[in-house]
Amino acid sequence: MLAVVMLASAIWCITATRPVYSVVALLLHFAALAAMYLTLNAEFLAVIQLIVYSGAILILFLFVIALLSSGVAPFAVGPDRIPRIVYPALALVAIALGFITYALSRTTALATPTGTAGGNLGPTGLADVFGSVGDFGKALFTSYLLPFEITALILMVAVIGVILLAGDQTPYVPSCKQASENRRDMREAVLRGGD
Repeated sequence: MLAVVMLASAIWCITATRPVYSVVALLLHFAALAAMYLTLNAEFLAVIQLIVYSGAILILFLFVIALLSSGVAPFAVGPDRIPRIVYPALALVAIALGFITYALSRTTALATPTGTAGGNLGPTGLADVFGSVGDFGKALFTSYLLPFEITALILMVAVIGVILLAGDQTPYVPSCKQASENRRDMREAVLRGGD
């Protein structure tokens, strides 16, 4: 059954008329492949298949699709906001580095594969053995939780950036007065063009 789902989703991915449908078909294919790994007792590969391919790679494909479809109208040039952002951004970076330094100074030494500080050595496939799925999950959500959360934050910022780049096709208007002046100028231009 999984092989049939994988073949059908692969054919759907290739023959889909819209790029977003292709991405949905590819997501179905990746999920079926992860289920296939589970039937082969390769739990780690199944988890990595879901995290890396279904999470990261498909998000990258969606970014590309969103950016390719964003070029339908010229961008309106607004005011230069960079000078107003520099000092708050530097302050936020300094605060974040302070928190990271404080968190790293309070943590103990990370587990090493020698079996002394966590992660016991033993035959592959047993629970709580270095390299097992349980040990990987424990390390990911305890010792490496901060980098994991930072990755989630970076992906969220990337999603917001794509939305900002592709979402708005109306020109930037700084105030209601400027908007009414723009409408009046457009009406006058249309009337002059009709004469």
